[in-house]
Amino acid sequence: MKQISIADILELPVQERIRLVELIWDSVAAVPEAVEVSSGLRAELEARLREFEANPEEGYSWEQVKSRLEDGTWRTAPC
Repeated sequence: MKQISIADILELPVQERIRLVELIWDSVAAVPEAVEVSSGLRAELEARLREFEANPEEGYSWEQVKSRLEDGTWRTAPC
């Protein structure tokens, strides 16, 4: 495998660096079992799942989340 330095990567045009990141991410996502989850994070995720299951109507719908992402209001606290 050819070695490439960080300096070489940083010299690539932005679009090529983005594509490189996408390729790396896809390779990681292909083997999710290889990503270790700490016990603390696992406990937090399980607690959040229990909270959701107890109160599924709490929180925001996908439509609300998508709208806030699109209009940029995700940066501010919800009213």
